[in-house]
Amino acid sequence: MLLGGTISTPPASLRIRSTLNPQNAVTQSSQAAFPAAMQRQPPSYSISDEDLKSRGFLLRRTAEGLNLDQLNSVFVAVGFPRRDTAKIEVALEHTDALLWVEYEKTRRPVAFARATGDGVFNAIIWDVVVDPSFQSCGLGKAVIERLIEDLQAKGICNIALYSEPRVLGFYRPLGFVSDPDGIKGMVFIRKQRNKK
Repeated sequence: MLLGGTISTPPASLRIRSTLNPQNAVTQSSQAAFPAAMQRQPPSYSISDEDLKSRGFLLRRTAEGLNLDQLNSVFVAVGFPRRDTAKIEVALEHTDALLWVEYEKTRRPVAFARATGDGVFNAIIWDVVVDPSFQSCGLGKAVIERLIEDLQAKGICNIALYSEPRVLGFYRPLGFVSDPDGIKGMVFIRKQRNKK
């Protein structure tokens, strides 16, 4: 149950089912040996870019203009630990794709997600957050749909994410499945030594 169905297994709790079909590969003179599956149809989003803009939400795909202290406030508001902004900056430098939503009236980030990976086969989505004041209005879905589309447009066919158990139901309608084909994710956690 991988995007494209042929790549390695990521160590994540959820992976997305692909709408791509590698069996439909076609060679075209303008794109020699470029699979038809990678030739994108116009995206179909649950909320259009125009609708988001009319509601005062601006989509951003780069970290330019992203206030890291304000993003940190969103992290804390949803229960993430406060992070060192210098480390957030380094993480963003090593991010392959990101999408955040700015609320036009306040110029503050209200939704965010990013993905890291090898840039070819695999990506993992991290740090999916929506400010609690803006939850239940479709921003989380809007961010994930577009981030997936951006990754697929790069040809990435294996997309995974980590999620808290209480929000797994949010991701299932977006195409993610838990433990596909019985595959379990594992995480290495360094044990801290007792300090005396």
